[in-house]
Amino acid sequence: MAAPVTPPRPVTHLLFDMDGLLLDTERLYSMVFQEICDRYGKKYSWDVKSLVMGKKALDAAEIIIQVLQLPMSKEELVEESQTKLRQVFSQASLLPGAPLPVPRTASVHWGVEKLIHHLRKHNIPCAVATSSGTASFEEKTSQHQEFFSLFHHVVLGDDPEVRSGKPSPDIFLACAKRFSPTPPLDKCLVFEDAPNGVEAALAAGMQVVMVPDANLNRDLTRNATMLLSSLQDFQPELFGLPPYQ
Repeated sequence: MAAPVTPPRPVTHLLFDMDGLLLDTERLYSMVFQEICDRYGKKYSWDVKSLVMGKKALDAAEIIIQVLQLPMSKEELVEESQTKLRQVFSQASLLPGAPLPVPRTASVHWGVEKLIHHLRKHNIPCAVATSSGTASFEEKTSQHQEFFSLFHHVVLGDDPEVRSGKPSPDIFLACAKRFSPTPPLDKCLVFEDAPNGVEAALAAGMQVVMVPDANLNRDLTRNATMLLSSLQDFQPELFGLPPYQ
């Protein structure tokens, strides 16, 4: 675990990104976009990927087309990529997976499941704030409905209150407002894997724990309140939350 960039402050409410943090979907995005880019001899590299992680689909498509000079409209890229993604989204697993040979039926929780069950046990309110739209959210979570039912609520990228995608703070502000009672923004802690998400959380006045992919340029992780290599490394007591037993 990396040392905190700034001393963490106590929090009461937790907000989680989904893609690449709760669900192993980022590899699916990489696979599909590289397949499309291959037709034009382009590379969907991590330099490109880091620009679009956490953004809404159309915003991401526009950036990919501009950077890689793809001969298609953003609408065409979204339509083709979403068609391909719908075929694989059901394969998305929770992160990080249970270490083998522990069976998935075992009454032992790993990674994010362990954290969310711990928070639930201690009545710590937590929610999901994801740029995914309604249709893709339903596809991605189809095998994990019990897990996502543990959250107080979910705010999606096509929610009317989310006028601008990350790095705008809209989605985190809307998510915090739906807790009852609404917590002070500085009592909210966001978990993110994307630079755009980190900037959105900070713009909302919240602290943010970043769990970046190992391929992400480390220069893009500097603004996070805390940097972790895995959610399994999170120590709740550092933010005034009940420790693991």
